[in-house]
Amino acid sequence: MASNAATMGNLPSGNGICTTIPDILYLPELVFGGLVWILVASTLVVPANPQGWVMFVSVFCFVLTFIWMVVFACGGHHNKPGWAAADFVYHGIAAFFYLSASVSLARVTMEMKDEVFQNYQLDISAVVFSYMATLLYFIHTILSAIRWKSF
Repeated sequence: MASNAATMGNLPSGNGICTTIPDILYLPELVFGGLVWILVASTLVVPANPQGWVMFVSVFCFVLTFIWMVVFACGGHHNKPGWAAADFVYHGIAAFFYLSASVSLARVTMEMKDEVFQNYQLDISAVVFSYMATLLYFIHTILSAIRWKSF
């Protein structure tokens, strides 16, 4: 992988986003975020349930991460330092949003363990994937901050 200190200051474009750190994390973020979105959408939503926030976060982050990845793949950033800072800020906000959604989803899941077992299993899976997405966005935030500072 091309993740040495010399390439950390450059923003990749084209196929470079599939080989450089932290940009290689775009695809797992999309996969785990999409799984959260699908699993939460397939469960029973009780009126007092905060799963609307979880759906907003998963859809919002999925769409924006996809757009962000396309901008980087097409070279729309022109290797300017402002894009490195924006990458850091976006992934920091996404990590914070996913953390808040993961905590509320875990709370709801713990409260519904006596409900329908299939919905409980789907919610457990959604909680696991939500925390995985949170971890990926957090790691991406840290690595984006390092790249921004080395620009």
